[in-house]
Amino acid sequence: MTAPIVFSAPGRVNLIGEHTDYNLGFALPIALPQRTVVTFSPDAGTELTVSSAHHGDPVRIALHTNPGDVSGWASYVAGVVWSLRQRGFAVPGGAMTITSDVPVGSGLSSSAALECAVLGAVLDAAGLSVPRIEQARIAQRAENEYVGAPTGLLDQLAALCGEPGKAVLIDFVEPTVRPVLFAPENAGIALLLIDSQTRHQHVGGEYADRRASCERAAAALGVTSLRDITDAADLVAVTDPVDAQRARHVVTENSRVLAFVDAVERGDYPSAGRLFASSQVSMRDDFQITTEQIDLIADTAVEVGALGARMTGGGFGGCVIALVPEDRVEAVGAAVRDRAHIAGHAEPVVTRTHAAGGAGSN
Repeated sequence: MTAPIVFSAPGRVNLIGEHTDYNLGFALPIALPQRTVVTFSPDAGTELTVSSAHHGDPVRIALHTNPGDVSGWASYVAGVVWSLRQRGFAVPGGAMTITSDVPVGSGLSSSAALECAVLGAVLDAAGLSVPRIEQARIAQRAENEYVGAPTGLLDQLAALCGEPGKAVLIDFVEPTVRPVLFAPENAGIALLLIDSQTRHQHVGGEYADRRASCERAAAALGVTSLRDITDAADLVAVTDPVDAQRARHVVTENSRVLAFVDAVERGDYPSAGRLFASSQVSMRDDFQITTEQIDLIADTAVEVGALGARMTGGGFGGCVIALVPEDRVEAVGAAVRDRAHIAGHAEPVVTRTHAAGGAGSN
């Protein structure tokens, strides 16, 4: 009997560069240690039977599935099947079991981890070799057109291209990826991941609204995307004040990504922390995707000693990341939990994290 295929893909933290992906800008994610694992036993049938450790009964997915056939968590699996077939690849049937320790709705891209793990398992089963950037496009199409979430390519590229001890600098024009050494522990700095315990969903209208706003701003400026604008002063031609604010976030965030890369490559974590802080302000005031709870966590972390803190992910909940000197880690964690309790919020979960490896067979 042939052994099942086991393939996994990680969640991700975006260090900096929020909502820049679909604007063809820059972003700098890392792959996380937390992973989604797919165990796949292929057969010659015409459907997949998919089971998840976190959900109820198995879901049957026809290999000729189309958007609208499957909903809920299994739609991400079905979307990968559909997207592969749209690219002309044969997809085997079989039984698939999914386990994961990537939290859902925390802004750590559990969806891309699932898509990329399923994709890798199916490609292995079919004996197909597909370049990582093309894999990212296949997974993104599954999320965009089958699931209905208008996300960019950041999450899939992070899951597929992450390396231990390195961030991934993504230029979304081509796209291209470049590894960037990210080892704050060498400078006595911890990367804290602070889960607010507030969940979000990209399928909601707020994400799509931000994307449409950016597209309107680009049209008003006569450019293909906001990547073509490098000076926020040029945004004066955007007459809608909300669109102008949101465009300003994207333009300034692109600059912050490149400055952050320069800072961490020089080991200058105080400067990196200041860029975290300015990114947080931009997301709060210009792009308006943070929440009162997220702002409280980020502000508290900095007050107690973090070099900088910012929300990570698409917004409206999820996680905050903070660069914290080793001797302030316990104090930051305690203060964040205490302030959240006083404000009546759920108790945040505070953990250390680091850059881990990307998708691969187990």
